[in-house]
Amino acid sequence: MKKIPIILDGDPGHDDAIAWMLANASPLLDIRAVTSVCGNQTIEKTTYNALRIMTLIGLRAPMARGRTGPLVSEPIVAPTVHGKSGLDGPDLPEPAFEPLEMSAVELMAKVLSESAEPVTLVPTGPLTNVAALLLAHPELKSKIREISLMGGGLHHGNWTPAAEFNILVDPEAADLVFRSGIPIIMAGLDVTEQALVFPEDFERIRALGNPVATVVAEWLDFFYGFHRAKGYPGAPVHDAVAVAALIAPEILTIEELYVEVETQGDYCRGATVADYYRLHDHKPNARVILGIDRAAFVDLLAEAAKSYGEVSA
Repeated sequence: MKKIPIILDGDPGHDDAIAWMLANASPLLDIRAVTSVCGNQTIEKTTYNALRIMTLIGLRAPMARGRTGPLVSEPIVAPTVHGKSGLDGPDLPEPAFEPLEMSAVELMAKVLSESAEPVTLVPTGPLTNVAALLLAHPELKSKIREISLMGGGLHHGNWTPAAEFNILVDPEAADLVFRSGIPIIMAGLDVTEQALVFPEDFERIRALGNPVATVVAEWLDFFYGFHRAKGYPGAPVHDAVAVAALIAPEILTIEELYVEVETQGDYCRGATVADYYRLHDHKPNARVILGIDRAAFVDLLAEAAKSYGEVSA
């Protein structure tokens, strides 16, 4: 089977890191570039974390740093979730290489323009870079096959009652992306909070014994610490669902819906609102993931971690 060319864009982040581990392990994906975005931490920290993750998992794609903040609003960071570094927990290797001198948008545009076939974007943080790309290079829209994103939630938020973090950080960017006409796969809270990895699953991954699997288990340990205090029975590995949508769509339940992003309001800024009943004759603009086979999802993560090899005796 021909590989799907993709660009990974994120603000790692424990769940971004696990998503990238999954993508890098898949024989179905061809990672053409990696870009960082300001999200769960500052762009300096997310870029550093991206380089350390890439070094750990042996991902040597071109890497570029994103903008210092959202399109029009001030940055929002999440140290209570991911720690002060944005990726607290296990020790990681220092970066084996530096980001390119070009910006994230310039790298994305280069990859798209040079590709003989359309490329899929996989943003797992705020949509700032993707929106900036569309603003700067509208001529490249046709070179984007689809956007498989983690963001939003049709029924509730996780940073405000109405808004999920990635969308809330840059709702103007999200609004632009959802209105772009580019095919979208949306992995929002409706499904990602079902994508739970339980403590016994951590141990299954840890028992694989290779360095990457050990770090993945320790990322899960740290990430679960925050969620356990909130009453979750496991760690919701949100961002990996956006990758699973490309490599294992059979484990997902998907519905085509029209989704808009609220950019105004004291209570609902950043909300993703679906027209379930086609009240305004909207054509669907997103394939929204609403369900997941949790056990199959854990199998996917465990098999990916296993592929990084066993520790020699």
